[in-house]
Amino acid sequence: MKPTKLLIASSVLALAAGAVAAEDMTIVSWGGAYSKSQQKAYHEPYTAKTGINIINDDSSNEAVAKLRAMNEAGNVTWDVVDVVAADAMRLCDEGLAMEIDPDTQLAPAPDGTPASEDFGDLLVSDCFIPQIVYSTTFGYRTDLVGDTPPDDICDVFDLEAYPGKRALEKRPINNMEWALLCDGVAKADVYDVLETPEGQDQALAKLDTIKDSVVWWSAGADTPQLLADGEVVMGSTYNGRLFSLIVEQKQPVAMLWDAQVFDLDGWIIPAGLSEERKKRALDYIYFATDTQRLADQAQYISYGPARHSSAPLVGKHAELGIDMAPHMPTDPANATNTFLYNYEFWADYRDDIDAKFQAWLAQ
Repeated sequence: MKPTKLLIASSVLALAAGAVAAEDMTIVSWGGAYSKSQQKAYHEPYTAKTGINIINDDSSNEAVAKLRAMNEAGNVTWDVVDVVAADAMRLCDEGLAMEIDPDTQLAPAPDGTPASEDFGDLLVSDCFIPQIVYSTTFGYRTDLVGDTPPDDICDVFDLEAYPGKRALEKRPINNMEWALLCDGVAKADVYDVLETPEGQDQALAKLDTIKDSVVWWSAGADTPQLLADGEVVMGSTYNGRLFSLIVEQKQPVAMLWDAQVFDLDGWIIPAGLSEERKKRALDYIYFATDTQRLADQAQYISYGPARHSSAPLVGKHAELGIDMAPHMPTDPANATNTFLYNYEFWADYRDDIDAKFQAWLAQ
């Protein structure tokens, strides 16, 4: 082959490779059973519809820090990111996430109800597209708690009645609230107390009483594995992770629903994408957050869909054939004593309390 023809052939191959690369989209989530539910309900149908290849990245736990770094470097490599509501608010406030107009950029309900009404109060940020209502709660080993299983959140702090290791997330959120509740602070006063240095010290002092018995986790899959291995007697994680452990894997684990912390999880689109990538990300979001798609996710994991119109469509588990409604955190039998996460508080105080919490951990 002559050099000129070789050069032309190389150029054609390079263009073809670029075209293939352009059809890749990186979606960031949490991994484990949750990402599997998204893969089944959203990614696979979207790829079948569009031919776009979705690359999964399980870095949502570090989304804020990584998006800050990407923005600083001027190289945003993520297309759609799954984050909790408080992180979405921070990213929006910092200009690191796109603002979304729900009534022009999200699908209406099947009866024509605009998305803004269908999602309602769950649209807590201009940049946030809600996906699921979930809770952070505790699982415990049924074979390690004796004849009286824990039924109160404060049993987590009772080392005498329930000796053994506990698993807690390596961040202040939820841990600080539970600590204050179990140190006598009324539920309605928790955030008023927690915004003061004295209240933060009070929460850390309560956590000090079990600190030596805590295994700290960072990834959502950690606590289920620790429970499965019998390395902890109880541990906090997301209710969908525990559903997978208990119902699908049939481990000797049960749920402690008391003071479960309700939260929202959903999508943001990073700021700084090219017009082509932005258009593709918006197309994916429109598809993945419609009424049917959100209901479909509940076939694989016990998180409640964020749209009002999706709730009546929640049916049975896709593989096990069991009714999923009783496994939702919002089921009345599970929601007798819930704690409502304060998004605005953590959006305002997260960085400062994080620093204080990490310093306490290092002591």
